Amino acid sequence: MNILGTKPLNTEHGSVLLPIARASISSALGRVQQADEQALWLQQQGACFVTLTQEGELRGCIGTLEAHRTLLQDIKANALAAAFRDPRFAPLSAAELDRSEVEISLLSAMEPMQFSGERDALTQLQPGVHGVVFEFGRHRSTFLPQVWEQLPNVVEFMAHLKYKAGLPADFWAEEVRLSSYTVTKWKESDVLLKAASSVEKLEV
Repeated sequence: MNILGTKPLNTEHGSVLLPIARASISSALGRVQQADEQALWLQQQGACFVTLTQEGELRGCIGTLEAHRTLLQDIKANALAAAFRDPRFAPLSAAELDRSEVEISLLSAMEPMQFSGERDALTQLQPGVHGVVFEFGRHRSTFLPQVWEQLPNVVEFMAHLKYKAGLPADFWAEEVRLSSYTVTKWKESDVLLKAASSVEKLEV
């Protein structure tokens, strides 16, 4: 069962997951870094994307669309893939890691969409909420909900999704399949900010 279907997740979960991702990358770069991996919920199945950014710019993003291993395994594997095997970028260096921010997106189960055509499909999408998987034959692509920040228009969002799948922006066919999902996400700056805020309140 996907962990998102079993319990609500909060900042505390992010404060466990983010150090695991960073420690995995650090260890691969020859830096020994420990992270707490004892939480029992890490052994539940989960699907995630790990994103690396530098000053707000993408530096790597790799993930899993459907849960098929423990969340702990998925976080580690995708952190390493985002850092060293994203084909859009050169492998991350140790110096770059120091100025990179880690973000984790934990995916819900996929929901196959039912629609009569592209226009109908577009009306069902909620900008900022839905991640989308596009499939046509061997062509497949996905955008996380965060992509709506750059592409808030549903028509442009879908056009870029098709382009990412290797198809023309105006392509459509009856055989197209779409699935939607949502994410719970954490990034290091937000988790640190919330943690600092909590300490501040305790000290008042």
